[in-house]
Amino acid sequence: MQRLTPVSAARAPHVAFLNWRDTDNPEGGGSERYVERVAASLVQAGYRVTIVCAAHRNAPDDEVRDGVRFVRRGSKLGVYPAAATAIATHRLGHVDVVVDVQNGVPFLSRLVTRRPVIVLVHHVHREQWPIVYGRVRARIGWWVESWLAPRIYRNCQYVAVSEVTKRELAELGIRAERVAVVHNGTEEVPIRPVERSPVPTLIVLGRLVPHKRVEHCLQAVAELRTTMPGIRLVVVGDGWWSDRLNAEAQRLGVDDLTEFTGFVNEKRKHELLAQSWVLALPSLKEGWGLAVVEAATHGTPSVAYHSAGGVAESIVDGVTGVLVDDDVRAFTDTLHQLLTDRDLRESLGAAARDRAKSFTWVQTAESFGIVLNAALSGTRRVAATDPRVSVSTAQRLP
Repeated sequence: MQRLTPVSAARAPHVAFLNWRDTDNPEGGGSERYVERVAASLVQAGYRVTIVCAAHRNAPDDEVRDGVRFVRRGSKLGVYPAAATAIATHRLGHVDVVVDVQNGVPFLSRLVTRRPVIVLVHHVHREQWPIVYGRVRARIGWWVESWLAPRIYRNCQYVAVSEVTKRELAELGIRAERVAVVHNGTEEVPIRPVERSPVPTLIVLGRLVPHKRVEHCLQAVAELRTTMPGIRLVVVGDGWWSDRLNAEAQRLGVDDLTEFTGFVNEKRKHELLAQSWVLALPSLKEGWGLAVVEAATHGTPSVAYHSAGGVAESIVDGVTGVLVDDDVRAFTDTLHQLLTDRDLRESLGAAARDRAKSFTWVQTAESFGIVLNAALSGTRRVAATDPRVSVSTAQRLP
């Protein structure tokens, strides 16, 4: 499936990904899928790959899936010392390169290994810390992400999933020549064509956590139902904020118009995306916005906030969807416009479908492989063989 250059079994490098979660985790999402798709591609090309992530009830502590070894240890926070200990004490066996996936909190792997470390960042969490945590913990978390981590990893290669994230890293002092951009891919559509819903249907897709701000969609539906009584909202995903959202839907009187599907399989997810008229993405921050491109494969345009990071890259404003100011009023008005203007909606959807074809997991894997092999060979130069990989000048690792 992936066209990474194969390596011989005799010299197969061992790559260890340190990631907070995996896709089986109840809190898993798009960033976990990115890691696992890249990991599976590396295995197909002959690499040995281990993913170290938090333990949870949905999967065993040790497992091999798609050739990728999963080592699940520790809790939501306990996984960080557990992973660092596993690297420091060689419990994973010989590791040739570490990919430290920084979801706000770094694994500090640079302190426990002399092997090359690649730091993978989906987005910077400046806005999310105070929403998810209290004031004190938020200040500590932001200090770790914005001050401590850039100094610990100052000589490391970074990978960002969007140019927006690359610019945010630059604001933290990460030099541009150390950051390669490797966009998300998207799945091949696993279903036959599905007809649109006969009634105006919005879809939200993602983890149910506070910073996804699904409440904005509930508020929009509460207002739009007065002129559009047939409107429906489908919320696909699960998370620890689910009960709060169900309560909010009842408070706003839109529980009869809202379907909370929970987690669904890939086939059902794509059916729902294909049936929906518009993807609503009111998230505070996204590294890329994988749901945007998934919806686009079905000709479903998206509406999101311009300030929400990578969505300003995954959505071409006014071409494949619409970006609005961070304001529920503007968000609601734009949803109303797309739901009532069929020509506009279909024009945006057609352009979105065409653009989605250029984002494949094959190219994601190839691009990541370029960065990985540069680190393994002791250089930080990224060959210009894929336009999605930012090119940096050749430098020796310190």
